Amino acid sequence: MNYAKYKKEMTWEEYEKILMKRPGFKEAQKETRLEYEIARALIKARIEKGLTQEEIARRMHTKQSVISRVENARTMPSLAFLKRLAAVLNASLKVQFEV
Repeated sequence: MNYAKYKKEMTWEEYEKILMKRPGFKEAQKETRLEYEIARALIKARIEKGLTQEEIARRMHTKQSVISRVENARTMPSLAFLKRLAAVLNASLKVQFEV
């Protein structure tokens, strides 16, 4: 797709409309939704606590790159990892099924 024809600065909503027209994008978005929800929740909690990725990694005895992969929705963290993360953030972990 030639993006040069689009204005240089656009909102996420405008860009998302373009992406939704791409073949397979909606399906891929649905498949990775959970990873993105986890990433968004981690970033929000980390910022609210005033912590860096490096600080979280140190407290979890892992590498900063691991935290980065989770925040970039490049991996699906295990439940054990999420429990450790919640403890480091002094937060509760909530898992629910929506039907």
